[in-house]
Amino acid sequence: MFFGKQRFEEFLESPEGISTNILANRLKLLEEAGLVTKQPYSNHSRRMNYQLTEKGKSLRPVIKVITAWGLKHIPNTQTPDRLKPF
Repeated sequence: MFFGKQRFEEFLESPEGISTNILANRLKLLEEAGLVTKQPYSNHSRRMNYQLTEKGKSLRPVIKVITAWGLKHIPNTQTPDRLKPF
């Protein structure tokens, strides 16, 4: 969500290849933790936009530091160009 993805289908298209049931579960847990909210984006009640809450946005510096650590200490770790502005 830090990089503009908001819809379930967009998360499924990520190169990580997460399965639909795992993704649905993780989004539900993030919502229960108060890190994301969901809202319908069409007349179809099951199509949702997910957005970070202020609490979720406050994790950005933490994730940035963890990403930098991984790039430095885990061999063959890369950050795709699309994530560079992070």
